[in-house]
Amino acid sequence: MFGSNLLPNLGEVVAMILFGIGFANLLLQKNLIKKIIGLNIMDTAVYLFLAIKGYIEGRSAPIVVDGVQEVEAYINPIPSGLVLTGIVVSVSVTALMLSLTVRLYKRYHTLDLDEISSRLKKEGI
Repeated sequence: MFGSNLLPNLGEVVAMILFGIGFANLLLQKNLIKKIIGLNIMDTAVYLFLAIKGYIEGRSAPIVVDGVQEVEAYINPIPSGLVLTGIVVSVSVTALMLSLTVRLYKRYHTLDLDEISSRLKKEGI
């Protein structure tokens, strides 16, 4: 019963597995760079899920060609726009996180979150 529904929903399953991998990486890793990678994996899983849900079999991209203007001929452009916007925001957030990580490394000479936290407690911050 489970196997009969797996193949038609393979993209959604892959997106959920990727999200789980990213979430586990975000929770279990102590290295800040690895946490950033985990967050990026989660972002990618969400974008994959949105792209899969926005695609409709047998329809094309919403670009009017040969005068075809029926709505039924095209896919919904909103999920694609959301994915594109999300990617731009994700790149910006990743750049900010990496720049803060570089600053933390220059100050504490480590990327271990527990070590940085213990040093902050010693400093009284």
